[in-house]
Amino acid sequence: MSAALQALKRKKRYEKQLTQIDGTLSTIEFQREALENANTNTEVLKNMGFAAKAMKSAHENMDIDKVDDLMQDITEQQELAQEVSDAISKPVGFGEEFDEDELLAELDELEQEELDKNLLEIGGPENVPLPNVPSTSLPSRPGRGLLKN
Repeated sequence: MSAALQALKRKKRYEKQLTQIDGTLSTIEFQREALENANTNTEVLKNMGFAAKAMKSAHENMDIDKVDDLMQDITEQQELAQEVSDAISKPVGFGEEFDEDELLAELDELEQEELDKNLLEIGGPENVPLPNVPSTSLPSRPGRGLLKN
């Protein structure tokens, strides 16, 4: 019995050690994850600091009023370019001496005259050539008499 009792005590000690080792491993794993997260956060913050300094340096010589003035100048130049483009694309001296409304009225009048002319010709021309009437008399048919009712 004593050997069995010793084996049971050893088993209990091993189970206790195993529980302690599992706890220690869990603690180490938690610490490793915490260190990784801290390292990641440190790198992120460091890079954010670099970015902030770079942006500050880039904006150091910029004045919002100067930027607004520049944007206004660009807009004015684009409008001027559009006006020049419109002026260049407009035909010069071709057709400007005619009033468009008068031209449209004349076109309507011409179209109406053409329509009237076409309607008059629908009845057909009056001088239609007719076939000639035969000048000889037609032969009579034998055996045909008058039809009686």
